[in-house]
Amino acid sequence: MNEAEREREQRVTQAAGAFRRGQMVLVRDDRAPQRGGVLVSAAERTSDDVVNFMAAHGRGLVSLALMPDRLERLGLAPVSPDRGLARERYTASIEAKRGVSTGISALDRARTIHVAANPQSRPEDIVTPGHVFPAAAEPDGLIVRAGWAEAAVDLARLAGMQPAGAFCAVLDDAGEVTTGAALADFARTHGLVTVTIGELIDHRMASESFVTQQNQALLPTAHGDFIVRVFENGLTGRQHLALSCGEIRTGEPVLVRLHSECLTGDVFGSRRCDCGAQLDRALAAIHAEGRGVVLYLRQEGRGIGLANKVRAYSLQDAGRDTVEANVELGLPIDQRDYGVAAQMLHALGVARVRLMTNNPEKIDGLVAAGVEVVSREPLEVAPGAANRAYLETKKHKLGHLLDEV
Repeated sequence: MNEAEREREQRVTQAAGAFRRGQMVLVRDDRAPQRGGVLVSAAERTSDDVVNFMAAHGRGLVSLALMPDRLERLGLAPVSPDRGLARERYTASIEAKRGVSTGISALDRARTIHVAANPQSRPEDIVTPGHVFPAAAEPDGLIVRAGWAEAAVDLARLAGMQPAGAFCAVLDDAGEVTTGAALADFARTHGLVTVTIGELIDHRMASESFVTQQNQALLPTAHGDFIVRVFENGLTGRQHLALSCGEIRTGEPVLVRLHSECLTGDVFGSRRCDCGAQLDRALAAIHAEGRGVVLYLRQEGRGIGLANKVRAYSLQDAGRDTVEANVELGLPIDQRDYGVAAQMLHALGVARVRLMTNNPEKIDGLVAAGVEVVSREPLEVAPGAANRAYLETKKHKLGHLLDEV
């Protein structure tokens, strides 16, 4: 474990400990900083003082993250369709049926949170509408959906508590989302333990396993013979491939390529990108060395899917670059996930790699998930007339290391 991993684990451990003790934790979204942060508290430890602090200093809605089966037991269902991370999946607001007065006081809202989070409570124990806003959390937590409700339940699980948590967005004096330095100042002023969504996700990817090998066989290719293995991500059901040759279960660094699926480039030889050429070179280099792995990850179009990639192509034909096209379509610039690749490498017995890549984010993704990247092996394709602009965008907007551009 390197220094960065140790610091991450320390922050996650501190956050889980504070959560367990009934203290509030500030969770920031480091992957989408414009979303700011939320105060979270274990539902079973949420006191009237915690609710009062959330209302007075956080200023957002005092919400309650619950698992879908808990909401179903209470007779609650989300009132609006899932809008990605634009908003939480709220149900009708609620109140405890007994033991409250007006329902809006901090004491009353704490009581409502305790009743709703109690596994023994039933629909007759609450009424709607009320002053607490339940939100459905994805059962598999932040690994599947990086929302605030998921952050609350993941922290609860890490703390060894029931998967339920109160949360409240932090707003500034003008009622806007608090971000950046102002959010850090808020945490320091109030002595709050802080953790990020990225740190929680990286911790889970490094400490849990979601992939299983389904089968394997010999795969003769134009570059030589490989062993092909199919791995399935148990969270998404998506299947990925690992092509290997030679003895890879040793302590020596292994030559590795993480290749995200590109149907147009890999199969049809599209010249809009460099994907097909990179895959060919990686397979040839690994077989020539006699030892290595190509992971073929099913995340087409930097994770946006085939249909959206072709939609982006049409905008590129009209003059946009690859980043501008995704932004105009309201899509992430790059939502690929390399955590599953790290888990596949762990399953293959590979802990140290020489990574064939031009993309520093791949290195960061593997390191965060506990794979040691001993060196970067460039895999550069000379630009041509059809892909020069694409490669220039990779270099200047996405930070890829491309000397020939």
